Amino acid sequence: MQNKKNQMSVGLMIQRCHKWRQKRKQYMDQARQISDKIERERLLQMAEHYGRIVSYEQGKIDSSRDPKEKIPVVEELSNENNDDDETAFPEFITNLK
Repeated sequence: MQNKKNQMSVGLMIQRCHKWRQKRKQYMDQARQISDKIERERLLQMAEHYGRIVSYEQGKIDSSRDPKEKIPVVEELSNENNDDDETAFPEFITNLK
């Protein structure tokens, strides 16, 4: 019974994580399309916020799974050219260390 409850909890965390990834992608897409630098920065900060939430939640998911069940998570690759991504954002965003 406890295993089933744990699986359900992990399933809900995965659903939330997916929702937050979609929100992050939405903000990134909006930032790429906007010309106002201040609004672009605000959108990028919102995307970064959701990225941090996803990272934290993914850590909780990974720690609650059995080691046998762990499968590496692969981010969705877009069909767009990634070279355009770097030119659309200020240098301090693309050169994070």
